[in-house]
Amino acid sequence: MKLSQLKKQLSESSTAELERLLQEERRNLFMARRDSATKQLENPKQIKQIKKNIARILTLLGERSRESAEAKK
Repeated sequence: MKLSQLKKQLSESSTAELERLLQEERRNLFMARRDSATKQLENPKQIKQIKKNIARILTLLGERSRESAEAKK
C-alpha cells in the first residue's frame, strides 16, 4: 500500500479502529523484533516502517484528542 493511501485510510478510520490498528502494529513490531533477534527477519526495513506507522496512528489519535478537548471548552 502506498503512503498516500495509508494516510487517507488512517484519516478516514474511526478512533476505535485506530486504537485497534495501533495494537496490531505494536504486536507486529514485537514479532519483527523477535524475528530480528533470531535472524529470521527477511526485510530489516520492516521494523522502521512499523515504527513509522505507529507514529502516524499516535499522531492522528493525539490530534483527535486535542480537537475533542477544544470542542468541550
